[in-house]
Amino acid sequence: MSHATLLLLPVFIQVALTFALLFWLGPARVGALQRGEVKLKDIALGQSAWPARITQISRSYQNQFELPVLFYVLVLIALVTRKPDIWLATGAWLFVISRLVHAYIHVTKNVVQARFQAYVVGAFTLVAMWLWLAIRVLLEGA
Repeated sequence: MSHATLLLLPVFIQVALTFALLFWLGPARVGALQRGEVKLKDIALGQSAWPARITQISRSYQNQFELPVLFYVLVLIALVTRKPDIWLATGAWLFVISRLVHAYIHVTKNVVQARFQAYVVGAFTLVAMWLWLAIRVLLEGA
């Protein structure tokens, strides 16, 4: 299996996580509206009126458009510059595993300390990946 493939597989898993949360959130919101847990007029201009469970899922979904954006850009740059290697692939797997753990904690017990620890693992992994890629591109050329 090529380094590019090893780098792309975690991307596909991260995208699948994002879609899974979206496809969970949509029906959960519709259900809350149908059960009368929230009125349409109360959520028309903001998110604060949603029940706690819906907010929990929604925030986990929104989190997938924060730190992971830097991951997607890194992978794209690595592929365009032909710099995927085993270190970036390993980092990508670690990053995505940390995101899966983070999302799981977020939508279950939501233990903030544990969720933060998963976040920190992912953030530091991503920083290391960016440093590694920057060094390779700057020293070896694009």
